[in-house]
Amino acid sequence: MICTRCGAEFPDDQMVCPICGAEVQIVPDYNPLDDVLAQEVRGSVEGATRQIQTDDIRRYRRDDRTQNVNSTRVLSQDEMDRIRDRRRGGVRPADRTPAAGQRQNTAEQRRPRQDTGELRRQRQQKRLEAAKRKRRNLLITLFVILAVIVAGIIVVYQNSYTSMINKGYRSLQSGDYTAAEEYFQRAVIKDESRPDAYTGRAQIYVVQDDLEAAEEVFLSAIATQPTNAELYQAAIDFYMDTEQPGRVSALLNNCDDQGVLKAVAKYISAAPVFSPEAGSFTEVQEITITSETGGDIYYTLDGSDPTAAGGTKYTEPVLLQTEGSTEIRAIAVNESGIPSVVASAEYVIEFPIENAPAVTPSTGQYTEPTQITITVPEGYTAYYTTDGSVPDPSSPSTVQYTGPVDMPEGTQTIFNAILVNNQNGKATDVTTRNYITTD
Repeated sequence: MICTRCGAEFPDDQMVCPICGAEVQIVPDYNPLDDVLAQEVRGSVEGATRQIQTDDIRRYRRDDRTQNVNSTRVLSQDEMDRIRDRRRGGVRPADRTPAAGQRQNTAEQRRPRQDTGELRRQRQQKRLEAAKRKRRNLLITLFVILAVIVAGIIVVYQNSYTSMINKGYRSLQSGDYTAAEEYFQRAVIKDESRPDAYTGRAQIYVVQDDLEAAEEVFLSAIATQPTNAELYQAAIDFYMDTEQPGRVSALLNNCDDQGVLKAVAKYISAAPVFSPEAGSFTEVQEITITSETGGDIYYTLDGSDPTAAGGTKYTEPVLLQTEGSTEIRAIAVNESGIPSVVASAEYVIEFPIENAPAVTPSTGQYTEPTQITITVPEGYTAYYTTDGSVPDPSSPSTVQYTGPVDMPEGTQTIFNAILVNNQNGKATDVTTRNYITTD
């Protein structure tokens, strides 16, 4: 509101100018007399008019302000409606003088209303800004939480088993074997059942061409964890990578845990079995070799260890027909290329020596023609002489017996005979007969 006296601008709810003290003169922006009288007369068609009372118009004046007729104020429609309501209610001017708190409310009521749509837009804008602030605060909170989680994960990972393994291999690649050993050992401490740390430790020795030390890493771990199938698998991988497949069977032969053997079944190669079993024999033998895991079998007869490249492949029974001792050594190679441990058996062939051959007729004097017969058992050949010398198959005076021999007539004959083993060439004792023939 602008004071008409001094031109000062002040709030609409004040009835006195704060600068010059002039009192505001309230003048309605239209004549409300017709509406007031029409409500009072109720039904008058002519619309009586009368002057509105000064007390009704000046009910907003403040009691402690000086009246100034030079200041005026135009009443709004709402204010005029409230004046009419009070007149219809029969409120006296004296009773309408507001108290201090009521004057403040009345002043608030006299403020011009803002557009409802604008208020809604303002409230909506405030809600949007509040929502934005809430989302921003939520995002900040989530970011902080996420950062804490990520930091925690990083810290945990840096001290985890996997991190130790990765650091160990990086040190190994850089040639820092001491640091690599330390990292792998720390991984073992964190989880001794996992094979990765042992594989890493073994690799330290592999790159230094110390396969025995590398093997010992696995054997030591398996000794303390004999039921850990993963450790056995890691050791098998080590043997295969370093081209030592023969060591796999030696490792698994010392394993008694069925769970482990089941887990690594494809690497098991059973040692060959001989039939008949090793022993001493008095006749020729045929030796059969088999393996319960199948695959190819290789053997040697000279006492050396067989290999797939340096042995005789088994295709039929081995025939032992020479007198003496023979050692058969054999391996089986399964479908995975794993050779078994070497199996061996020693066979001794010792053919029996027959007694001196039976010669008929016996020593004596004969007057009639008689034939001399030698009994020859299977596997032997008989030889004889008639001059009294000992038979020798290589001597011209020795005759091979092929059938009955005619006894010489009119003389004395010394008949000697032997048997020679066809397998080993050994000769029996000599049988001697003395024949005298007469006319």
